[in-house]
Amino acid sequence: MKVRGQHFRTIWLKKSDDRVVELIDQRFLPHQFVIEEVTTVDQMATAIREMHVRGAGLIGASAGYGMYLATLESAMNDSPDQDLVQAAAKLNATRPTAVNLAWAIERQLKSIGGGATATEKIAIARNTARQIADEDAEHCRMIGQHGLRLIEQIAQRKNGKPVNVLTHCNAGWLAFVDYGSATAPIYAAHDNGVPVHVWVSETRPRSQGSKLTAWELGEHGVPHTVIADSTSGHLMQNGKVDLVIVGTDRTTYTGDVANKIGTYLKALSAKDNKIPLYAALPSSSFDWNMRDGLSEIPIEEREPNEIKNADGWLDGRQVEVRVTPADSPAANYGFDVTPRRLVTGLITERGVCDAAEKSILALFPEHTR
Repeated sequence: MKVRGQHFRTIWLKKSDDRVVELIDQRFLPHQFVIEEVTTVDQMATAIREMHVRGAGLIGASAGYGMYLATLESAMNDSPDQDLVQAAAKLNATRPTAVNLAWAIERQLKSIGGGATATEKIAIARNTARQIADEDAEHCRMIGQHGLRLIEQIAQRKNGKPVNVLTHCNAGWLAFVDYGSATAPIYAAHDNGVPVHVWVSETRPRSQGSKLTAWELGEHGVPHTVIADSTSGHLMQNGKVDLVIVGTDRTTYTGDVANKIGTYLKALSAKDNKIPLYAALPSSSFDWNMRDGLSEIPIEEREPNEIKNADGWLDGRQVEVRVTPADSPAANYGFDVTPRRLVTGLITERGVCDAAEKSILALFPEHTR
């Protein structure tokens, strides 16, 4: 996607030195556009854990590049294989909910294992990291094309009036390598001349909707309105939402969807008001081993101060303020699980399917048990 007219991905190798990974540090958006240089596994683990990068696809791509950095580091030590295992464990421990993390690390370990020398391992890891990133971007592009048809069908019924799409959190290109998942159909519709308007749910406590989704939609010229998280049900009751599209950090092969906290409540409102709700995801976000999302998907519990504090832009700098009583405890669950019965369908790079085991495996028969 573009920032001030220039195309950017969210993560890439530095052109002048491919031992350096460059990424968009999302902590400073929408106020500052900052590119961070990462050269070690520890730095990449920090970037993932502290949300310099975030979102299922981008976490996976970052882990892929992190394992490439691990091969560079291990080549200088006496026990390279042990170093790679330790690097994998360090990266794997950063964020528990997004399945792309472990998927990318395992893919890298398998690929790197085919190298006989340190030089071969480095080359394999570099190529694999690029492949993971390229595949993520292409899969998101295809999600956009398949989701476009859903928006076009609604647009035909509205006779030229904008299709109102509700989002939650940021499942845009900032959460992936390019295009995004939930936003990919929106961008495709906008670029194809289909009138669309997006209700952007703010997504407390980190406000990824109001900070990130609103920023990238604005950069792309897509009409949008930021709303408080609790406004969504009111909009649905009053006929102001035609379609809900959300992302997902992990979806079971039976169709249960784990996404940013608050998604379940939006799904309940959508069901009550007969509004279709789709989860958009590349196949790397499926967990092919988990059947029951409510009992099996690990839910990340984050630091309480994310609830107790808020940050913003004041007099040319980013500041943080406390918004709760100092002594009040806070619970900060990062995700919730939306049961498959509340999900109209899943938009993947291979097409749209029901949130049900049979339909999912029909699109991905290689995972049939």
